[in-house]
Amino acid sequence: MGSKANKKASKKADLNAVSNVSPQPSQEEMLALYKDMLLIRRFEEKAGQLYGMGLIGGFCHLYIGQEAVVTGIQSVQEPQDTVVTTYRDHGHMLAQGMSANGVMAELTGREGGYSRGKGGSMHMFSEEKGFFGGHGIVGASTAIGTGLAFAHKYKEDGGVAVAYMGDGSANQGQVAECYNMAALWKLPVLYVIENNQYAMGTSNARHAAGQLYARGAGYGIPGEQVDGMDVFAVQAAARQALDYVRSGDGPYILEVMTYRYRGHSMSDPAKYREKSEVDDMKSNRDPIDAIKEAMKEAYDVKDEDLKAIDKEIKAIVKESAEFAQESPELAPEELWTDVLVEVE
Repeated sequence: MGSKANKKASKKADLNAVSNVSPQPSQEEMLALYKDMLLIRRFEEKAGQLYGMGLIGGFCHLYIGQEAVVTGIQSVQEPQDTVVTTYRDHGHMLAQGMSANGVMAELTGREGGYSRGKGGSMHMFSEEKGFFGGHGIVGASTAIGTGLAFAHKYKEDGGVAVAYMGDGSANQGQVAECYNMAALWKLPVLYVIENNQYAMGTSNARHAAGQLYARGAGYGIPGEQVDGMDVFAVQAAARQALDYVRSGDGPYILEVMTYRYRGHSMSDPAKYREKSEVDDMKSNRDPIDAIKEAMKEAYDVKDEDLKAIDKEIKAIVKESAEFAQESPELAPEELWTDVLVEVE
């Protein structure tokens, strides 16, 4: 009986994670977080539209619903930090300060994209912004992030590698290998598990035993679980985690409990979950609605002010879609460029 009760309790304990409390941000800080989250939301909505129109090909994994995760973490990073993530990566690029124009152009395979249209949705990067790519191989971001952390330690530049993975990636064998190496060498890496409840179409209850952040305990890596639908909780937990890593104590694992509103990718109808589940999250736990209410309560921000911001963000996204469609497609001979670098 006890075992059955524990399993039922585990299924229910999805988003009621440990929530950190941080000092109340100023109105300016709140507005900055809100704008970043709203830009990600509106950009992803537009990307979904362009995909439906056939202007974006291949795979496209939207970040809608998870905006508080990367926004909260990026807001407390240092300029020398590096970031690497998975194929659900557009939000991370925008949060890192990459332009909406360049990201959208890359999605549509155009010359003006960050990888000159050759990387598409899953494979673009910006060395200037310290963003070392989205990666289509499950678990690859963890290994690359561990390598980036080694580089930070070798160079003694004070940087931390922030390596994102999904809850499905957390089951990969290479993740355990990375934990071992990072702990052994005390590498400055923050492993972020974006637990959006489903690994493709498989729920956590069916694919993951135990709490994912606790898997580092055997290597001596501390970690915690945080409510990823609350940007302030994410920000507080990330600040604490980054301070720990930056102090030279080695890696840290942050499991951020979040939720994606769309399917795994644009080709996924998401029939493996009830519509009522998604509707409930949108109505009661939406991260953007939450910060809007927080600003209204704390600083008496008016609806008309928020509508003006939304209009401003929509204009940025509209421009990105126009830029992408006006940017030229690559010539056929470009198939043979950018595949080899000769070093003397």
